[in-house]
Amino acid sequence: MDYSINQRIKELREKIGLNQREFSNLLSLSGGYIAGIEVNLRKVNDRLIKLIISQFGVNEEWLRFGNGEIFIKKKTDEKAVRILSLFNDLPPHFQDVVLGTIDLLRKAKESESKHRKNIHSRKKPRNNK
Repeated sequence: MDYSINQRIKELREKIGLNQREFSNLLSLSGGYIAGIEVNLRKVNDRLIKLIISQFGVNEEWLRFGNGEIFIKKKTDEKAVRILSLFNDLPPHFQDVVLGTIDLLRKAKESESKHRKNIHSRKKPRNNK
């Protein structure tokens, strides 16, 4: 079935488990903008495509045209293999704790990024001496 880039953006958002607000926050966009994209009220521009590709590691060919895999295949590094191995050895309730911790760290990173952005966007007062 052929479907639009707008529908693929919604599919991506759902696949990575984010609601519209979380998804839009990670892209520094409004939730309404993403909602408009998902219901085909807004067109998808190159800026948005580039943001999604860089933020989520999405395959551009899939995003634009629906070809190939959703995510870019990256070489698995040693840390990722070790983390996955250790995670799989944990009982399910500990896995939930790990996932909760990762989510908290992600939210802290987002908050820190917003804070830094706010600091850099403030104009410094001039000294008129």
